[in-house]
Amino acid sequence: MTLVQVFEPPMCCSTGVCGPSVDPVLARFAADLEWLKSQGVEVERYNLAQEPRKFAEVPPVKKSLATTGNKCLPLLLIDGQIVSEGSYPARDELAALAGVSATASGSLYTRGIEELVAVGAAIGANCTTCFQYHFAEASKAGVSRDDIALAVATARKVKEAAAAEILKLAGQRLAAERDGQLLQIGPCCTPGQRSDS
Repeated sequence: MTLVQVFEPPMCCSTGVCGPSVDPVLARFAADLEWLKSQGVEVERYNLAQEPRKFAEVPPVKKSLATTGNKCLPLLLIDGQIVSEGSYPARDELAALAGVSATASGSLYTRGIEELVAVGAAIGANCTTCFQYHFAEASKAGVSRDDIALAVATARKVKEAAAAEILKLAGQRLAAERDGQLLQIGPCCTPGQRSDS
């Protein structure tokens, strides 16, 4: 199995696709790596801010960093060999480097469909930069305005349904609190002092 390793500059999370100002290139690359995995390629990503030890453990990465510093990042290795440095390759280039067909997804993949999915994801993530980028890319890929509008409407329905569910849950929890019932707190929350205690 082909192994693709990506060594990236310091970022706030493992993919860089977080926060209010997501870089569209990172969003596109994250989607491309997921697609690559679906083609049977093993993918590993390392972030200098979170996993610096890994950068020192891989000889070609260590050598490149010692020679050029962080300018060489991102580094892309395939089966231990550096094949790209300093930029994120597009899907076609990524597929060629990994030895798979850019359209061999076993599904209905097209560039237009990819951009429609990205438009919906941008709406779900509240990312205006991503939306503007993928709206333009969808148009370039020949997607009609009607199809983009349908993707937007679908994303809106999904988002509004999720918002309605969380608001419903919030109402139930507030009612339970009012009635003196104990609230269950999930593992991501820190229990605080109750106001009625």
